[in-house]
Amino acid sequence: MPIGAVFLSYASGDSAAAERICTSLRSAGIEVWFDQSELRGGDAWDQSIRKQIKTCALFIPVISHTTHDRDEGYFRLEWKLAVDRSNLMAADKAFLLPVVIDGTRDDDERVPERFREVQWTRLPNGATTSEFVERIRGLLSGSPITDASSVRPAAGSFGAASPTSRRRSVREWWAQTILLAVGAVAVVAVAYFVLERATPSRPTVSTGPPNSIAVLPLANESGDPTQQYFSDGLSEDLITALSQFAGLKVIGRTSSFKFRDSKEDSRSIGTKLGAAHLLEGSVRRAGDVVRVSTELINALDGSTLWSARYDRPYKDLFALQDDITRAVATALKAKLLLAENAAAQTDRPPSGNLEAYNRLLQGRFYDARDNEAGERKAIEEFIATTQLDPRYALAWASLSGALTSLGEQWLDGTAAQKVYAEARAAANKALTLEPDLAAAHGAHGLVLRIADFDWRGAEAEYRRSLELAPNVASLKFSLANQLATVGQVEKAIELTRAALATEPLRSSWYEWLAMDLLGLKRLDESEAAIRKAIELQPHAEGYYQALTMIVIQRGDANAALAAAQQEPAGVWQDIALAMARQIGGDPAVADAALKNLIDKHAAIAAYNIAEVYALRSDADKTFEWLERAWSIRDPGITSLLNDPFILRYKDDPRFSAFCRKVGLPTPAEVERHI
Repeated sequence: MPIGAVFLSYASGDSAAAERICTSLRSAGIEVWFDQSELRGGDAWDQSIRKQIKTCALFIPVISHTTHDRDEGYFRLEWKLAVDRSNLMAADKAFLLPVVIDGTRDDDERVPERFREVQWTRLPNGATTSEFVERIRGLLSGSPITDASSVRPAAGSFGAASPTSRRRSVREWWAQTILLAVGAVAVVAVAYFVLERATPSRPTVSTGPPNSIAVLPLANESGDPTQQYFSDGLSEDLITALSQFAGLKVIGRTSSFKFRDSKEDSRSIGTKLGAAHLLEGSVRRAGDVVRVSTELINALDGSTLWSARYDRPYKDLFALQDDITRAVATALKAKLLLAENAAAQTDRPPSGNLEAYNRLLQGRFYDARDNEAGERKAIEEFIATTQLDPRYALAWASLSGALTSLGEQWLDGTAAQKVYAEARAAANKALTLEPDLAAAHGAHGLVLRIADFDWRGAEAEYRRSLELAPNVASLKFSLANQLATVGQVEKAIELTRAALATEPLRSSWYEWLAMDLLGLKRLDESEAAIRKAIELQPHAEGYYQALTMIVIQRGDANAALAAAQQEPAGVWQDIALAMARQIGGDPAVADAALKNLIDKHAAIAAYNIAEVYALRSDADKTFEWLERAWSIRDPGITSLLNDPFILRYKDDPRFSAFCRKVGLPTPAEVERHI
């Protein structure tokens, strides 16, 4: 580590949050010593640690409930060494910059007293702000920073020192929120709301912003496992309804549902999801009666803010959903407007047919399984829904999306084109029935992107869907993918990160983020993103193949092969091995790996074969296989303008010619647009 850099100290249980901080600092050009090894200890390692702490310019200890609970740990030695060094420094020297990633109190007795004497920065889950990065940059450059190293005021001396800019901005944000809530919430509630946030003795809520909630999957207590779809569907509809309220951050289904039957406490779940509140409960459906029990939980301390139990006839299900949504929104002091509440009812069939709604829920349940059998079953349920209520626009949109996914992931040739035609018809039907339905525009955008390669049309549809439903993370992610396809990668990364803010555990989105970052050669950030995806879903297909591409860009043949070998057996492993072998130094092995890929997967992996030829520096074969990819409408072409292997030939006239052929901007046009 160069002298003058930053040393990041953390407990192994906080590695994900520490990695986010490290990535943010490094992306700003700041040198960081970040130990990614779990195998700490040993003489050589100990000497290295001591040397780094002795020479670093700033020491950032990551403080959390994990560090509080650990009686022993190597991080405690790091802390001691840093404190010992700080005791030799002048009193006004900025060296220690404690960062808290959860709700740990700033008077925690297990934190060294020297740390408690300086101002702490709170970065929930390691989500690093631009203000923090600028503070670090300023301290390293020698610029005067008044709040970074300020000594904490003595107990009781309120106002003895100004608050940090981050805390000040939070206060201003809450003031604006309160003004918006006036007229919708009783004056007494607003007063409580203000006083609760203003009381200095309360611990800082750092599980997530105060205006955030996660709806955990309601437990199925019917005694019938086949009723799981019903409790899941009710949970998902509550997410949809709550998402309509302006200013309320609602965690998405995929991330929330990862905590089904979880034994973790509320604070741990809230921290991982970035949510200050949790809605949990159970559903029991017996014949024509539905019982729903719900609780609104403060994620920080597990206390119950509101609870209720409802016993209603099944025929009153929609009214029951409204009651629960209204009660939760009121308990959260949300901005409650009738127009917004009405907008939340778009998931319901226009006829009020409960059986049609029931079949829609079943379709969603199977669609979420993300496998071919589940997709086909979902299609059956969505078709049944449209037969029960032919004017149910959401059902037609859902059917379109499922058909497109089936064609993209599990079919090729004539079979794929057949389902794409059906998907196109279903999307058009949804738009005809309900022109302002966000899901209909999203489904149409997917058909245009995957089946028709109509890039401009897809982008227009995704933008329209976001205008209609600006809080839906999946629509942000869809637009991000489309922007990356047309070369607007920076904007794609920004949108994907915004989508992940409400779906923080969506592993596949981290993979896409990793590939976008790879295209910009931001290798550290790219690797951090794909490792997050692997952490969330270790056995998913394609993740280690993505890691293989990243490591190849680093030029590390051994690491590339190791990553490829960890990819689950199948087409993606064959692709990863063919890529890794090209930089291994053995031409015969490289040839054999490529031949294996062509022999087994030429019909579905033409684009990936072109990538391998690009790695081999064989321009003619690269363009030959790109032409094959276009002839079979290989979806891999959507990666063309952000592919580090194929972009090796961006200055070849054939590259621009191919871009024009498939309707994409040329590299020169992308540069002008940027």
